[in-house]
Amino acid sequence: MTHTLALCLDAPMQSWGLRSRFSSRDTAQEPTKSGVVGLLAAALGIQRDQDDEIRHLAAARMGIRVDREGFVERDFHTVGDVPNTEGRAHRTVVSHRYYLADAVFLVALEHPDREQLLRWHAALLRPHWPIYLGRKAFVPARPLVSQEPEDDWLGVTASSVADTLERHGWLENRPSYRERVLRAVREGRAHPLRTLVDTEPTDPLAEPRRDVPVSFRPRNRLFGTRSVRTGHVQLTEPMIHAGAQPCT
Repeated sequence: MTHTLALCLDAPMQSWGLRSRFSSRDTAQEPTKSGVVGLLAAALGIQRDQDDEIRHLAAARMGIRVDREGFVERDFHTVGDVPNTEGRAHRTVVSHRYYLADAVFLVALEHPDREQLLRWHAALLRPHWPIYLGRKAFVPARPLVSQEPEDDWLGVTASSVADTLERHGWLENRPSYRERVLRAVREGRAHPLRTLVDTEPTDPLAEPRRDVPVSFRPRNRLFGTRSVRTGHVQLTEPMIHAGAQPCT
């Protein structure tokens, strides 16, 4: 039997880099595997050079449901008095840093060992190091998990990633928008939520993502490739009602 831990990732700003290089720091439009693993590692107190522990976290199957699509913004960072490659002439460097604003995600982590998921849940409630969503300034807007570990709402359940993404309560917390969508769903209008799920490389709809952490060592960061499949689940009235949860 498989078990799944559900997380809520909500913050005014998030950043999930895929191809960041030098003066350009990009962001994906949904959390990356490396970003979620890094978040768990911080909560558990796993050091950057503990490669085996990092790989163990990355082995969990991950699925994402986009409960609120964010929009990409660009920020500029200016650094002065930067030496050139010869260490002589000094210059000003402007970097372009992209981030995702106003997005909300349901992240589902599937693992055969229920005790491991319960351990992760406990660590997310009382993290060893501060938790942030991609950058240190991007702190969560609400708790990532429920207070009760075996709660259907942001807890550990005996279900698969697919079941969790299809049934978990909607994480949208703006009352007026929830009411508007609820009326639309009752009138029979579809409201699809985008999903991204780990899949087999043989899946005809698989897309590669090079975001599986092998090592977080500062001078030797290594990443592997996984296969993901993009899809949609339809928002239902029970999901909307189940999502009317307090943020504490």
